[in-house]
Amino acid sequence: MEKMISLKKLVWALAAAGVLGVTGGALAMRDAKLTPAAATSDGTATSTAPSALSTDTQVAAVTTPLANAAAPVNYTPPPAGMPDFAQIAATQGPAVVNISVSGTVKMRASRAPQLDPDDPFYEFFRRFGVPGMPGGPGGGEGGSREVRGQGSGFIVSGDGIVLTNAHVVQDAQEVVVKLTDRREFRAKVLGSDKSTDVAVLKIEAKNLPTVRLGATKDLRVGEWVLAIGSPFGFENSVTAGVISAKGRSLGPDESRVPFLQTDVAINPGNSGGPLFNARGEVVGINSQIYSASGGYQGLSFAIPVEVANKVRAQIEKGGKVQHARLGVMVQEVNQGFADSFKLERPEGALVANVEEGGPAAKAGLRSGDVILSFKGQPIVASGDLPALVDQTSPGDKVAIEVWRGGKRETLSATMGNANDKAAKVAKADDANAGAHGKLGLALRPLQPEERRQLGTRDGLLIQEVNDGSAAARAGVRPGDVLLAVNGTPVQSIEQVRSAVQGADKSVALLVQRGGDKIFVPVRIG
Repeated sequence: MEKMISLKKLVWALAAAGVLGVTGGALAMRDAKLTPAAATSDGTATSTAPSALSTDTQVAAVTTPLANAAAPVNYTPPPAGMPDFAQIAATQGPAVVNISVSGTVKMRASRAPQLDPDDPFYEFFRRFGVPGMPGGPGGGEGGSREVRGQGSGFIVSGDGIVLTNAHVVQDAQEVVVKLTDRREFRAKVLGSDKSTDVAVLKIEAKNLPTVRLGATKDLRVGEWVLAIGSPFGFENSVTAGVISAKGRSLGPDESRVPFLQTDVAINPGNSGGPLFNARGEVVGINSQIYSASGGYQGLSFAIPVEVANKVRAQIEKGGKVQHARLGVMVQEVNQGFADSFKLERPEGALVANVEEGGPAAKAGLRSGDVILSFKGQPIVASGDLPALVDQTSPGDKVAIEVWRGGKRETLSATMGNANDKAAKVAKADDANAGAHGKLGLALRPLQPEERRQLGTRDGLLIQEVNDGSAAARAGVRPGDVLLAVNGTPVQSIEQVRSAVQGADKSVALLVQRGGDKIFVPVRIG
C-alpha cells in the first residue's frame, strides 16, 4: 500500500537532507508554493513583499548579515567552486576601517597681473578675488588651504596597528580611524614609504578584530578576490572580481612594486583597503586605478601583501624603510634587441648604463649585458628587475645571470642602499628602426676635449641623420654620441661599418644623449 506524504513533510525532509535551505538567505517553504519576483503580463516586475502574499504563502526574507554579525546557524554555502563572499565579509569585515584625514597645505603664490592701482581693471581683479591680487586667494604672497580626505585601512594586530596607503595620510595633520562598531580613534602615523605607497598607523585600543594575512606566490590569474573599503565614503562596501594579472609594473616611479591587477570595482575612498583571496586572507592593499574619468573602468591595482609586510616590519622596528639598490639603468628587450644580441626570444633586462662605483659595477656588470635572472628568479620583462631587487636588503649577496657575448655568465653582487641614490629605468623610443649606407648616419671621431667632457674614451659623434633612414626611424638624433654597436665599443667609422655589415636583421646602438645612455634598436634587414 502506497503512503502519501504531505508537502510540508516533504519540504522539511529535503531541508534536513540539505537539499533545501531553511533560513538565513535561503527561501523557506511552508504548506504552499513559492512566489518569487516575476514579470507581469505587461513586462513590469512585481514585488513579493509579505503584505502582498496570500495567507498560505510565506517567503523568508533574504537578508544581508551585518559586517560584524555571525553567520546564521543553518547557513547554506554557495555552490561548489564559488568563494563564500558573504562569509568573508562577515568574518573579516570588522577589521576593515574607514580613515578620515585633515590638514593644511601651502599654496604657491600666483602670478597676478602687474597692474597699477590707478588702472580701472585693478579694482575689478581685486573685487572678484583673482588669485594673487589683494583680497584674492593667496593675496599675492602665497598661503595655505585646508584639505580633507578619506580612505580605507585594515587592522593587522589586536593592539591597534593599521595598514593603509601612504598617499591616504600624506600631509595629514589629523588622522581618525573609524571601526565598524562606530567607535573612532585618533591615529598616529608610525611611518610611511612613498616608493611602495604603504603607511603604518597606530590607534590606542586593545582586543581589536584583525584580518588574516595570506601570500601572493600561490595566487593564480583568474582566481576570485574581494575588496572591502569606503568608496566615496560608503563604509564597508564589498566588491568582487578576479586577478587579471600579476607582477605589473606601472612605470619608474612605482617600479619597486609588482602590482596585482584585478577587475574589482575600486573607487576613490577604497585606497588602503584590503584585497582578500577566496579563503578570506589579505593578499594585497588596494592602491590605484587606471582611469580616463577618475572613476572605476575595470582596471585596479593592489600592492602585494609581502611588500606591505616588509615595510611594516621596518617601520615598527626603527621607523624608517630601507630599500636595496643595484645601480643600473635598464630597458626593455624587444625583438630588435633579441636579434641583435642573438637571444632566442625577447626576454630579460638590457643594461643601458652602470652607475660608476655602484654595486653592479663592482659585480662586473657592463652596458650591453642582458640580465636573465636575479637571485634565481627569471627576468621576463625589464620591469621585473626593480621589484626583485626590492625584495632583497642592503648588504645581501645575490647571483645575477647575464647574457654576454652570445653566452650565459653568472655574477655575484652585493646590494647597496637605495637611500643613497635611486635606481633608474631608461626609456627608449619603441620604434623598429648608421655608418653611412645601412644606418644613414654621418659620424666623426670625438675631439679630446669632447671626450673629457663626456667622460668616455670611446664613441663617435652623430653629426647628421638622413631623413627616412633606419636610424631616423629608430629615433637616433643628431648630437647623440654612438658608444657601442651590439655591446662592442666603437672608436672609428670602420668599426661601425664592420659591425653593421656583419649584422643580420638589426643592430643595437648604445648612444649617449645628455647625461643618459640608452640602447636603440635599429632594424636594417
